[in-house]
Amino acid sequence: MMSTTLSTFQTADFVGSGVCALCHSGLTDSAGQNVSIDAHWRSTMMGNSSKDPLWQAKISSEISRNPALKAVIEEKCSRCHMGMARYQAMTDGTEVSVLSPGFLNANHPLHTAAMDGVSCTLCHQVQEENLGTIDSFTGLYIIDTLSSPPYRLAFGPYNNPFKNPMEMHSGFSPTAGTQAIDSALCGSCHTLFTPSVDAGGNVLGEFPEQTTFLEWEHAVQGAGGLTVKTCQDCHMPDANGSVVISNRPRRLSPRSPFGQHHFVGGNAFMVNLLKANSAALGVTADASHLDATIARTDAQLQGKTATVVIDSASVEQGLLTLNLTVENRSGHKFPSGIPARRSWLHVTVKDGAGRVLFESGAPQTNGSIAGNDADADPDAYEPHYDLITSVDEVQIYEPIMLDSSGRVTYTLLRAYSYAKDNRLLPVGFDKLSAPVDVAAWGQAADDGNFTAGQDRVTYQVDVSGSAGRLTVVAELLYQAVSYPFAENLRQDGTELTTRFLGQYDVAGKAPRLVATTQAFVQ
Repeated sequence: MMSTTLSTFQTADFVGSGVCALCHSGLTDSAGQNVSIDAHWRSTMMGNSSKDPLWQAKISSEISRNPALKAVIEEKCSRCHMGMARYQAMTDGTEVSVLSPGFLNANHPLHTAAMDGVSCTLCHQVQEENLGTIDSFTGLYIIDTLSSPPYRLAFGPYNNPFKNPMEMHSGFSPTAGTQAIDSALCGSCHTLFTPSVDAGGNVLGEFPEQTTFLEWEHAVQGAGGLTVKTCQDCHMPDANGSVVISNRPRRLSPRSPFGQHHFVGGNAFMVNLLKANSAALGVTADASHLDATIARTDAQLQGKTATVVIDSASVEQGLLTLNLTVENRSGHKFPSGIPARRSWLHVTVKDGAGRVLFESGAPQTNGSIAGNDADADPDAYEPHYDLITSVDEVQIYEPIMLDSSGRVTYTLLRAYSYAKDNRLLPVGFDKLSAPVDVAAWGQAADDGNFTAGQDRVTYQVDVSGSAGRLTVVAELLYQAVSYPFAENLRQDGTELTTRFLGQYDVAGKAPRLVATTQAFVQ
């Protein structure tokens, strides 16, 4: 039976989200909207970082393929997905282990701490030291484990907080810390370097698996006089007006601004998967919480992420020439994060009789994309295009990894370089001066129409013999878990890959719509 009770565990250095929720629930903004921290956080991927079935499956897959690196994989992956359990184990001098009989085992003494995900007393205890530097990346944030209750510091954005209730109830003392509203705090986990291993198990170096913070930072450096938004601006949007941030004591004054703990990006697929399997995965959010996060995710995708515009469309001698511009409105590459994500252009041309004359990038019910080489052949991939003339050419914005022998790989620890990275660049991003870890790779690197903040693509379609006015529809679609990334897990056969694929196979795989536009051509 599903339980939505938040954890109230206590270790020497952390407490569960349920302890914090006692006071930080029942909050409303100036418009009377519920802005309770627990109500928003509990249904996010942050709140479910340890319960994420894809993450668990991927760890088991990577260990199956790289058994000698089991301890390295589990320690590194748990830094951000099971941060409290990992940090407590490191502090106590005990083994850091994820797979059973490690943190995933219900009988492990740190199981409840592990399963609380990226929780309150993890983020709010992170010290300012080293943030924004390489010394903090890949989950190497620093927490003070020498202090004792009630003098363990919990950092927040406000000066002169009222300390007594929090100290008495949780053992933490609230204090001002600007790192709570600094992108560098997010960057400690959203910059991830993983070992690059060859087929013989030799570690060749490190690979930039996820570089969201570095992408943002490089864009900021080139933004000039443009207004620069932080991670929190988009992913923790301010509530309407002021908020009394605790329900006790009742005499507290309201604070502003108050960052809502939405933590949404584009991963509605996995939130839906959590909802469909909530009891089996131990999710502590109910359907209404999860639906709210899905709605916020779609709003983020469709309102703040990217746009697509038809710049021109004309027919000469039976040839339709269509010029599109895709603009990235996010502060980092789109898509960003784990190299399982992709976005693409779905372009359809119909004549006046409704006949489809051309269609590039049609999504399929199994999660694949019609015409995408990578979905048909795991050793192939679709190149970046400046000009598209055929239905089997698709503009897909994605990273494609190569192993040390130059073959396409979906094994994270086999990744040695990128064959392709044409993910949309943010405004301010100079691809010519970009460090190698965040560079554009493949044909996009030399495409003069693939620039900071946008990509311009031309389509040429034979429409001779068409009847009546042409209708052109262009959609920008997004997929959080690409078809080949998921399918690649079928070769492992571990308990966790089998469980994930069972959930994935019955899940709806329709991509999320990011933007759409249409034009009519006589």
